[in-house]
Amino acid sequence: MDWELVPLEGVGPLSFGMRIAEVAAVLPGMTELRRFQADPSFRETRGVEFGTGRAEPAVYAYFIGGRLFCVAVDAVHGPQVTLWGRELTACVPADLELFLLHAHGCEVLDVSYGPRGNPGVNGLGLVVRVQKVVSGVVTRPVMVGRAWADRCTDDWEGAIPECEWVGRLWTPPGKPGSWPPPGLDTHWGSWQPPF
Repeated sequence: MDWELVPLEGVGPLSFGMRIAEVAAVLPGMTELRRFQADPSFRETRGVEFGTGRAEPAVYAYFIGGRLFCVAVDAVHGPQVTLWGRELTACVPADLELFLLHAHGCEVLDVSYGPRGNPGVNGLGLVVRVQKVVSGVVTRPVMVGRAWADRCTDDWEGAIPECEWVGRLWTPPGKPGSWPPPGLDTHWGSWQPPF
């Protein structure tokens, strides 16, 4: 399954601003696997995990006030997301980073890095995360709509839910490989990351 990213508007059949029932209706072959609180600081931020086949997570949809504002795609079971013909899902991180930096150097994109090292483009509402798979680490796109794109690459101040920042980091050698690092006292209280 291939989905085109339409920056700030939507991805594949999903348009930012849709309601949960509308999202479910346009995801043929996927079923809702579960709902969860996506962020410890913002209780109104809800996540819905959609999956395929044997309950394998494929798409994470995030809602505020019942409206879709963020979509993340699983690198293994999710659709292949493309931007201008370039694949964003399940890529070698260094290769995709070169693509982004080349576009930045040509003044096509304004690439920035968040505090945890993830590259992205606020103007596209795109952050590239990494996901550990059997063969190593591959890319996982996280996308937001226009109203939430400001500082979306900033994992402290942007709108992307905390659960999307947990796990494997896009880091240079010698830096901690996951968030939160072992022993760090988080601000989460009783909240636990859903995956």
